Amino acid sequence: MSEAAGHTGLPYSKGKKMKLITKGLILSLLVATGLMAEESKVPANAANDVRVFTSDNSDGKITPATIEEAFVKAGFVIAANNDMNVPFKRDFNTTSFDVYNLFVVYRKDTVLALAEQYPKIGLFSPMSMSIYTKKGEKTISVSSLSAAGMAKLMDIPADNEAINALGKKVEETLRAAMPKGQFVALPYTIKEPAGPLVTNVTFEVEDDDWESAKEDLEMNFEEVLAPNGFVMAGFTDLGYDLEENDKEWYHFYDVYSICSIPVIYAVAIKHPEAGAFAPCSIYLYQKAGEKKINMAFPSVHKWISSLNIEDKESLDVLMDAQKKLEKIFSTFAEK
Repeated sequence: MSEAAGHTGLPYSKGKKMKLITKGLILSLLVATGLMAEESKVPANAANDVRVFTSDNSDGKITPATIEEAFVKAGFVIAANNDMNVPFKRDFNTTSFDVYNLFVVYRKDTVLALAEQYPKIGLFSPMSMSIYTKKGEKTISVSSLSAAGMAKLMDIPADNEAINALGKKVEETLRAAMPKGQFVALPYTIKEPAGPLVTNVTFEVEDDDWESAKEDLEMNFEEVLAPNGFVMAGFTDLGYDLEENDKEWYHFYDVYSICSIPVIYAVAIKHPEAGAFAPCSIYLYQKAGEKKINMAFPSVHKWISSLNIEDKESLDVLMDAQKKLEKIFSTFAEK
């Protein structure tokens, strides 16, 4: 198990009711969803914010396990490293890949450097990657989001030292794990998003019992994942790491890594680099001294924009997932 697994347990009391009210729901709303829209424009000079690092692997010595070892050695916490060929074959009786893993990591030093000033850090802490080899090929690739790509969504300045140090550390680690590798050019550029890049909602807490509110919200959230076609690929308690370092900025800060098998299966056929967004990170946090809980995730419009997705099958499954998550969020807002 990963280091993160040591503090992922969620002891819930099933008999409680939600202690959340919606008077403080942010007023800028998406039509019919009750969710806040956050607009984001693509910079004129943007090419790609997803990066793919590819190496010859004719001898098969580079594996998801050896890549994980390199990231552990470099000081990353491993939140998940899931072999997706197992559910692909189980649910669809086939796969386009000899290797397809969804790999989820984060660095504690990055969180400590950014969490106080940039509360959206959980959108990519942990950050997702895909490790893949297409059927019959002798290469292995790792996709990840660039530091600039993450910074845009987390409202972090592009010249921030901590986020750029993270990007450099990812690159250094990939080169150590795949010494013959290099970044490859992608055959497309970012296109203008058709919708908000982040979907979020804010709840006011009735009283000072934030622990009960947190447990109730997370219990209800976990219960609706499977009925809506989502699986929980991982859970990261960023608040634990902050508390261990005497940083009392938040009452709690939790990040769910969730995945829809049909979505990643359909999209990965043409865009295996989509693992830079899957599993999707959904954060929940409450700042110390505040009586509101914030909940958000990167919308599928980010996938569509960054990967220049145009095929109907991918668009259909992505928009279906977006609608289901928006419905879950809006249902909570009505409680």
